[in-house]
Amino acid sequence: MQPSLAADADLGFELCYLEASGAERREFPVSWPGLCPEAFAPVREFRWTRGQRHLPGLWWSATIGSHVGYESWLERDHVMLLDFDPEVTAISSQPFWLHWMTEDGPRRHAPDFFARCADSSTMVVDVRADDRVDERAAAAFAATQVACGQVGWRFERVGALPAGFCRNLRWISRYRHGRYLGRDGVADDVVDAFAEARPLFEGAGEVGDTLAVLPVVYHLLWQQRLTAELGDAALGPSTLVQAVGVEP
Repeated sequence: MQPSLAADADLGFELCYLEASGAERREFPVSWPGLCPEAFAPVREFRWTRGQRHLPGLWWSATIGSHVGYESWLERDHVMLLDFDPEVTAISSQPFWLHWMTEDGPRRHAPDFFARCADSSTMVVDVRADDRVDERAAAAFAATQVACGQVGWRFERVGALPAGFCRNLRWISRYRHGRYLGRDGVADDVVDAFAEARPLFEGAGEVGDTLAVLPVVYHLLWQQRLTAELGDAALGPSTLVQAVGVEP
């Protein structure tokens, strides 16, 4: 169970980050609202070694047009979800070290992700499966939540995504790059074809060769110009797809 701390707890918070040049900076909370953690360099390296249990990597983000690091497949799923969120405009990984004091001495913690939204709100995200939140991790998450609350940043500790939704999101994420938008005009034809909800393959086939049009459909699902149920059932020929905000 995650411990609770008073929102006004004086834990001596400091934020340590790396500028693009590699120079290290430390800031007290009063300065945090003016910072841009989405532009910070990761404070920890993403290491690949033979035999390691976790699987780090780099996610190419359609949102920012560059790579975002992750340290596990669970983190990959959540950076994918941030990339899919139309409200998110910037993402960074391992953006800073948070330092604070405890009864046992100083502690530090590097949150997994920082995201900024279109309305300028911010979100700090830690990724940890529920069954892996031990007492030490819970204390770090509680302290991070307090620190974020003091400066108006939203904090979330997230776990595993629903399996069916995650499977479908992984599939359409393969088509997130703009090259899948197709030739001029085909995307508009696809949107028109799905002005009313209809089966995936039926609508794609109306526009042209089904196999050639499907990547455009998946790209538009990723962009959320089209919508479909991404819950338990796998996307398939009979999945109902409909254009968003288009009058039939």
